[in-house]
Formats: sequence, structure tokens, C-alpha cells
Amino acid sequence: MAPFELTDVLGQLGASFIYLLIGFAFGFILESAGFGDSRRLAAQFYWRDITVMKVMFTAILVAMVLVFWSTALGWLNYDDVWVNPTYLWPGIVGGLIMGVGFILGGFCPGTSLVGAATLKLDAIWFVAGAAVGIFGFGETVALFNDFWHSSNYGRLTLQEWLDLPAGAVILGLVGVGIVVLWVGDILRHRIYGDSGEG
Repeated sequence: MAPFELTDVLGQLGASFIYLLIGFAFGFILESAGFGDSRRLAAQFYWRDITVMKVMFTAILVAMVLVFWSTALGWLNYDDVWVNPTYLWPGIVGGLIMGVGFILGGFCPGTSLVGAATLKLDAIWFVAGAAVGIFGFGETVALFNDFWHSSNYGRLTLQEWLDLPAGAVILGLVGVGIVVLWVGDILRHRIYGDSGEG
């Protein structure tokens, strides 16, 4: 039953090769979809091109359905799937910082690496700025260590938080996703008519 410990199955070298292959494939798909272009990524915040939102929402919803479907069929042990622990307030602050950086720079961390790999100057500068930020954070985190580790809820999922069955949460999220994409298309058409994309 999945998830499999690749290091046990393939050894350290084999597992590292698989991880590298997945990373290259992910980057290739992002670049092929045009997500290495900061103008296209930034356009979603102005509702001019919501392709990124459509692709990401769809990917998240499909992955969620497949994970829980696989669990229901006994192919996957969901309890062994690693879920980031929830640190509520640090997560909100970090999300705001990343969101502002995304709007200003036109990249998220993953797409900036894709853009840098294709030698886009704005992406290279964004990656350099991210590296400075990471270093700066690492050197100063001790100053706000209490806040950094505050509001720790552990492995918290939506079905646990809402105290609802996983199926109800999945159905609800798929419905919300469809509505968000539908409303996004309406807004884009209202604002830009046919001049927008995606």
C-alpha cells in the first residue's frame, strides 16, 4: 500500500533520480504552459488572464479527489501521507509576505526557478532576492522564535477542523472550485470583454 519509501525500494541514488525526474517534469510542464512568464502570472491578479488560477485549482481538486479515492480503494494509507503542520498566525503572515512578493515580482518560488532556468532576467533577479530573503530569515529567526512556533495545531486538515466526513469536504471543495472558476470567468469578461485571455 502506498505511500512507498522510495529509498528502501530504489536506494538513495535511485530515489534521488526519481525526485530529480519529477522536478524536471514539473518545471517542463510549467514552462510549456507559459507559467515561467511573470507577465502572465501577474495578469491573474488583475483578472486579465486567469489561466494560472484555472490550472492550479483544477490540479489541486484532481489531486485531492485521487488521494481520497485511492484511500477509499485501499491503495493509499492517508495517515502516512505527510501534511504540513499548521502554525496559524505565522502561516497567515508568511502567506501575506509571499502574496505581496508574488504580485510585485510576478513569480512564486517554483515559477521563478522555471523562469531562471530559461534565463529570464526578471526570474533570475527574483531567485536572487528570494535567496537573500531566505538567508536573512535564517539569520534573524531567533529574534521572533516564539511567534514562529506559535499557534501550532499540528497536522490539521479541513475535515478535522470542520468535523465533517472527508467525502462531504471533498464535494464541497469541488463545488467551491467550480463556482470560483465560473465567477472568475464572468469577472474577466465583465472587466476586459474579449481582450482578456484564459
